[in-house]
Amino acid sequence: MSANFRRNLTGFAFVSPWLIGLGLLFVYPFAASLYWSFCRYDLLSPPEFIGTEHYQRLASEIATGEGFGKAIWNTGYFALLSVPLSIAIGVGLATMLSWNVRGQAVYRTLFFLPSVVPIVASSVLWIWLLDPRDGILNRFLQSVSLPSQLWFKGATEAMTPPDFLDFGSKDALVLMSLWGVGNFMVIYLAAMGDIPTQLYEAAELDGAGRVRKFWHVTVPTLSPVIFFNLVMGMIQSVQAFTQVYIVSEGTGEPASWSLMLSLHLFLSAFQDLDMGYASAMSWLLFVFLLVSTALLFRTSRHWVHYQGAGR
Repeated sequence: MSANFRRNLTGFAFVSPWLIGLGLLFVYPFAASLYWSFCRYDLLSPPEFIGTEHYQRLASEIATGEGFGKAIWNTGYFALLSVPLSIAIGVGLATMLSWNVRGQAVYRTLFFLPSVVPIVASSVLWIWLLDPRDGILNRFLQSVSLPSQLWFKGATEAMTPPDFLDFGSKDALVLMSLWGVGNFMVIYLAAMGDIPTQLYEAAELDGAGRVRKFWHVTVPTLSPVIFFNLVMGMIQSVQAFTQVYIVSEGTGEPASWSLMLSLHLFLSAFQDLDMGYASAMSWLLFVFLLVSTALLFRTSRHWVHYQGAGR
C-alpha cells in the first residue's frame, strides 16, 4: 500500500461522516421524491407507478384555482406583499437608525428584538393581538372610528377588488412577517457602515440634499444587499410554514384562504398520506424557485451595482 493511497484513504475516512449524511439525508430523499412523484404511494404500501397522473392533477387544479392552484395564489399574494414591504421597511429603519442620535443603541435593540422571538411564541402573540373580538389592534381601530377587521378569521384580501382595505388572513400574515424585519435591518445597517464617506461628500459638493443622497448614493450602494435579501425573502416566503400552521390551526382555514404551498404539501403528505401527490408538488415548487431565482439573477445586472466592479 503506497503512501499516497494511505493518505487518500485517511482523508476519505475523515470526510466519510459528511459523505454518508449527504447520501442518506439529501441524495436519497431527493431521488426518492422524484420517483414517488410518478407513483401512487401512501407510506403504508409499496409505491405503484402511475406515470404523470399527479402532474396532470396539479395542472388541473392550477386551471380551476382549487387545491394546488389556491395554494399558489395564496403564497404568491403573501410573497408579493411581504417581500417588497420587508425590504422597504428594513432599508428605511436602517437609514433612520444610522443617524447619530441619543439612545441609538437602545432603538436598534428594540427594533431587532422581535426577530429573535421564536416563531411559535410570536404567532401566539399575534393571534392574541389580532383577535377579531378582543384584539388590541381592533380596539385601536374602533377608537379612531375605523371598522374592526376579522384578520386571521377573514376570507378577504385587502389588495384585491372589491375588498380594498378589508383585511383578511393573508394580510394578517403579511403584517406578522413585517414585525420580524429586524434581521434584514441589521444587514442593511452593516452595509451602510461600509459606504465610503467620500461618496456622500462628492454628492454634497454637487448640491445633493438628504433625499437625493439616499436615492443616488445609499440605495445603489446597498443594491447587492437588497438583491440578497430579495432572493432570500422570496425563498422564505414560499417556504413559510410554522406561523401559517399555528394561526390556521393546521387547516389553512378560513375557506383555505391561508392555505400556503408548504402547508398544502404537508397536509397532503402526512394527513392525507398522498406522498406521491406531495412529491410532485414539491418538485414543481423546486422548479418554480429555481426558475424565479435564475430570473432574478438575470435581471440583477441592470440594477445591482457592485463597488469596484468597473475597475
